[in-house]
Amino acid sequence: MARAKNVLFIMFDQLRRDYLSCYGHPHLKTPHIDRLAAKGVRFDRAYIQAPICGASRMSTYTGRYVNSHGAGWNNIPLRVGEPTMGDHLRKAGMSCWLVGKTHMAADTEGMERLGLSRGTTIGDRVAECGFDVWERDDGMRPEGPDGLYDPNGAQAYNAYLRAKGYGGDNPWHDHANSAIDAEGNVLSGWFMENSPRPANIAEEDSETPYMMRRGMEFMEQAEGPWCCHLSLIKPHWPYIAPEPYAGMYGPADFLPVNRTQAEFDAAHPVLKAAMTNPVSLTFARTEVREAVLGAYMGLVKQIDDQIGVLLDWLERTGRMADTMIVLTSDHGDFLGDHWLGEKSFFFDASTRVPLIVYDPSPEADATRGTVSDALVEQIDVVPTFYAVAGGDPEEIGHIAEGHSLLPILHGERTEQPRQIAICEYDYSATPLRGRLGVSVEDARCFMAASKRWKLMHFEGGFRPMLFDLENDPEEQHDLGDSPEHAGIREEMYGHLHAWFRRCDQRITKSRRDLAAISAKIGRRGVATGIYAESEADPERVVKYRGRKAQPWQDIVKNQSTT
Repeated sequence: MARAKNVLFIMFDQLRRDYLSCYGHPHLKTPHIDRLAAKGVRFDRAYIQAPICGASRMSTYTGRYVNSHGAGWNNIPLRVGEPTMGDHLRKAGMSCWLVGKTHMAADTEGMERLGLSRGTTIGDRVAECGFDVWERDDGMRPEGPDGLYDPNGAQAYNAYLRAKGYGGDNPWHDHANSAIDAEGNVLSGWFMENSPRPANIAEEDSETPYMMRRGMEFMEQAEGPWCCHLSLIKPHWPYIAPEPYAGMYGPADFLPVNRTQAEFDAAHPVLKAAMTNPVSLTFARTEVREAVLGAYMGLVKQIDDQIGVLLDWLERTGRMADTMIVLTSDHGDFLGDHWLGEKSFFFDASTRVPLIVYDPSPEADATRGTVSDALVEQIDVVPTFYAVAGGDPEEIGHIAEGHSLLPILHGERTEQPRQIAICEYDYSATPLRGRLGVSVEDARCFMAASKRWKLMHFEGGFRPMLFDLENDPEEQHDLGDSPEHAGIREEMYGHLHAWFRRCDQRITKSRRDLAAISAKIGRRGVATGIYAESEADPERVVKYRGRKAQPWQDIVKNQSTT
């Protein structure tokens, strides 16, 4: 095997770790993803930095916490000037390309202020989260009475579908994400009663195989070294799958729901507000969960089959020999667990994601097929890729706040240099804030998770939540007001407060630069605090010794005579 020269960074959307067989699902077999895990390292404690698409991805693409980059919710622009994965990799000589989704909103006001415009290389990169774009598709083209949710969504995919003969003004909805009845009426995938039906599309034309082909088309023509971010939308809703995946799974294959009536009755106020939002109340219904789970599992099975197509192609073309492959998800999906729908809370079903890394380098041979228990964050991928590109992660350590995974992949260490993993949620722009009656400033919460404990802190005067992950892995017993666990809460708050005190905005000078500044000042003539010349370092004050100057009185006298 050769050393990794290129990086294939695969991200799925809303893919739960426990719906892969290598992470323990007893009925949903994913042999191709398992095959990748057997070639690399499967990380068992990988956490996202925000339980919502946009904010999670902005952290992954910048290598920075939400608290640092500020793009805390969907469609909150990533500010101009925020360094990204693409900026770092190009500096190290590696191109960085997007095929698929980013959910990034451009800071158009900031671009205008700085005179940056689309149609230029730098303007396009700033507007696209630092990526050069092969094809961007955020995978969302719903339409309501006020227009399209994303006017740019699925444009190229819709054009592909029309060229294949799929009609209508929005085949993304009418075919890829809807079924039809015997009379040809569109049964929208937005209505979960239609989830058990097959999508009205040939499987090879559905979203996952389409974008997988687009990724292979990019790699076929790419000249390395390159990073390809292959970012696929499924199994994100609408929950509907094409045949043959639509009917593969039924109730006998479903994981039991992780919720109890006691959990609901005693829920923390913020959690209770999340449990009683419309999506969660819908997923609390047994018929809804059973309708959705079969489609969700079918979409995951399709993902795995497409990973098999990809791996076969990479091996056949020789690209497995010099390409690092990273497979992960931007967050999970509650699917009714904890009486919740969607993903916007801190339970493991949302925040703890699959992360599998294959490194072809011989240094990684000793760890192939192993499982790492290290506490990993998604922000670790940026310094990892920078190291693969030949850079020293310390060079960007003042910007990218994660830690390279290469030492673990190469068997040099077993842990990351952190005691907690952080996840943040800014719900200021959501109906949850109104239901709780908190201000925009207080509509924030934070998760600090060690291997044993998970603390959830809520601004706005709410008590914390605390879970013992070792003895309560299902996170059913909230110890946030338990007198016996006051010391644990204090300890976890100590970790959280230490995280808040980090120097997260000091990004214009590296740590090495800062360490060298005092020495540079001394060698450039600054000689403060020295009483006598004899006490000074002769080398540093060489410019001040043996000098002659005319008395100022003589200078003034000469001025008056002239």
